[in-house]
Amino acid sequence: MAVLGNPDMLTRKIKLCHINAHITCRLCEGYLIDATTVTECLHTFCRSCLVKYLEENNTCPTCRIVIHQSHPLQYIGHDRTMQDIVYKLVPGLQEAELKKQREFYQKLGMEVPGDMKGELCNLKTHLDQRNGDAKSEETANKEAGEEKPEEDNDYHRSDEQVSICLECNSSKLRGLKRKWIRCSAQATVLHLKKFIAKKLNLTSFNELDILCNEEILGKDHTLKFVVVTRWRFKKSPLLLHYRPKMDLL
Repeated sequence: MAVLGNPDMLTRKIKLCHINAHITCRLCEGYLIDATTVTECLHTFCRSCLVKYLEENNTCPTCRIVIHQSHPLQYIGHDRTMQDIVYKLVPGLQEAELKKQREFYQKLGMEVPGDMKGELCNLKTHLDQRNGDAKSEETANKEAGEEKPEEDNDYHRSDEQVSICLECNSSKLRGLKRKWIRCSAQATVLHLKKFIAKKLNLTSFNELDILCNEEILGKDHTLKFVVVTRWRFKKSPLLLHYRPKMDLL
């Protein structure tokens, strides 16, 4: 990897092993996958490792600070920036991870999620461009101008999709007219809160709790995370309940 150096030496190479401590998970000692950061202390781990650890603990694995006495999973968040850094620093890691995930779904006889197909296509395009197969700048600019409206209106349709049933389990709120929705797996619980609040004309989305299997979900949890950790062996759609905050079931 090349980085800025002193004026006499514009760049210098740094061995990957010298920065491994900053891009590896303390729990599994491997490179970070689906990097997730504890909001209280900003220490980062693989999401699957951290979730498993927090099933029996409520402290950070690194500094032992108490994340939350009863709901530590609500105080962790996906760290996209860190994950992008890891993928850029470690050659072949992203391709290998996508391949593993694709083989996993194929082994279960399930269709490969859309976002994996999209990422693999993007990787192929990137490699083609590096090999000199990219179109001329003039043509590329023209096509970019033509494709921009379509790109702007994509709304993450190329992402892996999740089918959801949103049920109200409180008499204080009315149910949605259309409780069946389908959206990107990268959407978060916060997005669902805002969606429900808008549909029900609530003054604030902070008035809502969203639950899965009677457990309140953290606002930063992605729907993919919810499916993997709480709905993995159940049939689609993902069933979620919403209620006024602090309302008793």
